[in-house]
Amino acid sequence: MTILIALAALTMTQAAAPAALQVQVPVVPGLTADPTCGGREGLNTIATCFATTQAAAEGAVDALHADFTNQGWLAADGQDNRIVYVKRKPEGGCDAFQLLAFAGANNVSAPAAPAYLALAAIPGDICTAATPAAPATPQ
Repeated sequence: MTILIALAALTMTQAAAPAALQVQVPVVPGLTADPTCGGREGLNTIATCFATTQAAAEGAVDALHADFTNQGWLAADGQDNRIVYVKRKPEGGCDAFQLLAFAGANNVSAPAAPAYLALAAIPGDICTAATPAAPATPQ
């Protein structure tokens, strides 16, 4: 259920034309590019996906996290199988992306079973606060 909610959130945060991923994804042993995103229809149009095994997924995420941290990305939010990374831009504002981990379509829990990692940009500037409405002028 959490995966479906995270996938829905990922899909809803993307505009018709997905934002470009502003992070350098390192080569991590055991990760293979997966243009189908584990067969998740639509996810491959908004995310860059990688396949691994469930046994290797945690180590792959740890390696990615270490590299993203070295690039100046901060893990700003996350729960269960999702991490949101944020990086301040020199000119102000922020870039952001999220990493989502999920099991294969059959959801079998086994060390050799497939696991997938999806990385997608979060469009817009998440550091820009909405401008509050002007207070009413007293009469």
